Amino acid sequence: MHYSGFDVYEKSICTVQIDGSEAEIFMAKDSPPDGADFLVIGTTIPGFSGERLADGKIKAPLTNDNANALRKLCPFTAPGRVLCKDRSFGLGDRLGIATPGHIKLFEQYDVYPVFAQQSIRELNLTNRKYEDVLDAATFAVFREGFRKSWGADGDHLKTPEDIAYALGLGFTMITLDCSEHIKSDVTKENAPALPEKYRDRYLEKQFDIGEGINISFTEAELQVIAAMYGGVIDFVTSMYNRFLKGSPASGEAEYSADFEVSIDETSTPTTPSQHYFIARELVEAGVSFATIAPRFCGEFQKGIDYVGDIAQFEKEIKIHAAIARHFRYKLSIHSGSDKFNVFPYISRECRGAFHIKTAGTNWLEAMRVVAQTDPALYREIHRYALAAFDEARQYYHVSTDVSNIPDVDALGDAELPSLFDNNDSRQLIHITYGLILNKKNPDGSCAFKDRLFGIWRQNEDVYALALEKHIGKHLELLGISKQL
Repeated sequence: MHYSGFDVYEKSICTVQIDGSEAEIFMAKDSPPDGADFLVIGTTIPGFSGERLADGKIKAPLTNDNANALRKLCPFTAPGRVLCKDRSFGLGDRLGIATPGHIKLFEQYDVYPVFAQQSIRELNLTNRKYEDVLDAATFAVFREGFRKSWGADGDHLKTPEDIAYALGLGFTMITLDCSEHIKSDVTKENAPALPEKYRDRYLEKQFDIGEGINISFTEAELQVIAAMYGGVIDFVTSMYNRFLKGSPASGEAEYSADFEVSIDETSTPTTPSQHYFIARELVEAGVSFATIAPRFCGEFQKGIDYVGDIAQFEKEIKIHAAIARHFRYKLSIHSGSDKFNVFPYISRECRGAFHIKTAGTNWLEAMRVVAQTDPALYREIHRYALAAFDEARQYYHVSTDVSNIPDVDALGDAELPSLFDNNDSRQLIHITYGLILNKKNPDGSCAFKDRLFGIWRQNEDVYALALEKHIGKHLELLGISKQL
């Protein structure tokens, strides 16, 4: 469909009621070489700004102000709370271009997406703001006519300032990163005395959580757990009471959002006893939370499959899932990208109720597209990534051995995409994303970023198909059924 020489996204065409009369709003695309998307606003619809067209309609650019107006006019373009659904899936689109491809997939499956999901660290590495993350998802949802509820996650937040920032913009989920409050160095030898409240609550008792599973504590074990996680309980309770707990007067909270507790950013796995203690204490403190993300046994490294004893993982997630059911929340699995070997166990033991987080795998699929469509640019970026790897690995726990990566100059153009089937090459490109996007030429211009986005604009359909295939594999192995 065409309008005034522009290509219209037909799924976006929306009729709204304004003061008793109908008006139309839709999204269209400029002609090449610009090819930018924009909104076309009916003459009677207030709140949008842009260029007045000959027929009186407004050609509105995809700005934050226009995104705010769109969310008010078309509520389906605003995020909702989805952690209450059995199955939810975080998508971590670091580039702001993946949601159209994600939508094509999530329209088909019985699972609720979190299209807008970023941490402050990711924002800094990509030079984005939370406004950018939310707006990209909003415009994609409108463009594709996606009507199912979707979420927005302020991911791995550590400070009240960052929490207020995300919630103030309308994010519908907060993932509270408790890593700075976990005292991982506590041992039986240096643990302080056990508080009396914990002694009375836990010692000499068996806690039946159903399914033939009992949790109990020795005094020495409880002493260490209380010292290790006591600060976590205080931090979580404080942030919940400050932002999400209803006031005594009205019963209403300042913000309406799902609450996830992340205890996975630590060097040692979360034992079932630790998990039970944290959940029980949060319930005792009156904290309402939707998910907890433990640190599972083995390794959930970036961009590759599970590393570890799968039998041990199967045994432990059975208990973790039972604890979550006992206290009526869902398990959250972080760094969930590409963990194909354990997805069937997650699905079975969680009984189809879970939250999975992915992020970097979407970036890897975008770079696979570059390898397919512009081999020369990919070779240039690959060489830079090798040079920058030591700097990048300071911030990630990865087992990458660059000696296992084939020489990019010895591969033919058609062989370059196969690098994304190599674990070491995947991690190389995965963890250097921020350095790649921020690399500057001597004159201050971007070395790669502008060229990359040009390729992705030209190959949007290729990227969408790649995401549909790759993320679809995640959903299939998690046992998520297609919607009728």
